[in-house]
Amino acid sequence: MGLLLLVTFVFVITFCLCWLLLRYAGALNLIDVPNQRSSHLVPKARGGGVAFALTFLASLLVLVTNADVDNHLLIAVLGAGTVVAVLGFLDDFTDVSIRWRLLGHFASAIWALYWLGGLPPLSVFGYAFDLGLIGNVLAAVYIVWLLNLYNFMDGIDGIDGIASVEAICVCLGGALLYVLLGAANLALVPVLLAAAVAGFLCWNFPPARIFMGDAGSGFLGVILAILSLQAAWFKAELLWSWVILLGVFVVDATFTLLRRLVRGDKVYEAHCSHAYQYASRQFAAHRPVTLAVMLINLVWLLPMALLVGLGYIDGLLGVCIAYLPLVLLALKFKAGQLEKAES
Repeated sequence: MGLLLLVTFVFVITFCLCWLLLRYAGALNLIDVPNQRSSHLVPKARGGGVAFALTFLASLLVLVTNADVDNHLLIAVLGAGTVVAVLGFLDDFTDVSIRWRLLGHFASAIWALYWLGGLPPLSVFGYAFDLGLIGNVLAAVYIVWLLNLYNFMDGIDGIDGIASVEAICVCLGGALLYVLLGAANLALVPVLLAAAVAGFLCWNFPPARIFMGDAGSGFLGVILAILSLQAAWFKAELLWSWVILLGVFVVDATFTLLRRLVRGDKVYEAHCSHAYQYASRQFAAHRPVTLAVMLINLVWLLPMALLVGLGYIDGLLGVCIAYLPLVLLALKFKAGQLEKAES
């Protein structure tokens, strides 16, 4: 199957699976009924993440015989992605305890790191640092954190389209870096993920008709983490580039979590205190926030990621420059502030 045809096929199949989920959502008990913490007012279908997870994973099986694709990456993604998607799907329906979820998350991270070869050497101001076992532990924590922050940013009170737009922008940005660095073959996997999520976004863009659920958000988090580490094995600076591309979610989720931790909140409980949630309430709509995230990714984070990946700016310095305005935005939109204190 031609690669362009495969990308098109992934988009179309995901689109059709979402349509089927929408049509039979009631019969399958896939209805999200709003509560006091939800940002939507009417019941909507959920579980759409299963559609792009299944389509993307199936497309990877097609690539097993493709000499241009690293089979170690495929095994890492297939194993970790399947476990996280299944755990998320179960949690959507049965409320899996946090202990079992974290056990599954760390098991998935260890699986992925084994097949990737662990954490690649980190590049800081021109020097390469191989952190060995400590680095692998940090890499596992990084994977689990990115997985969970994606969950945080697309909870039941999330914003229509925001997680989908973020994933597409990050994947296409990472793919563009590969193309510019002369490794277009490595761009295929992130492009396939972007195509799968784009098929879902057609139904998820505000006003959304279907939500992705934990099966989709956790799946995206773990796959993006794995792809960022694989990129660093190709070129060390690319890890920083991917961290920059993920900046909107990393800054909002991390800033919010730290602020709630300092205040002594139960951070595992649902809340509506992310910066993007305050912004959506301020503008009384989801679409402006989703479009703003897209704009930030395209006009600010992507150019910074390119400058780092192409060697014009040191990676750590680039992250600091890229994140500074995001931190200011998090402050402006009260990330982590007590919800009752909102004026």
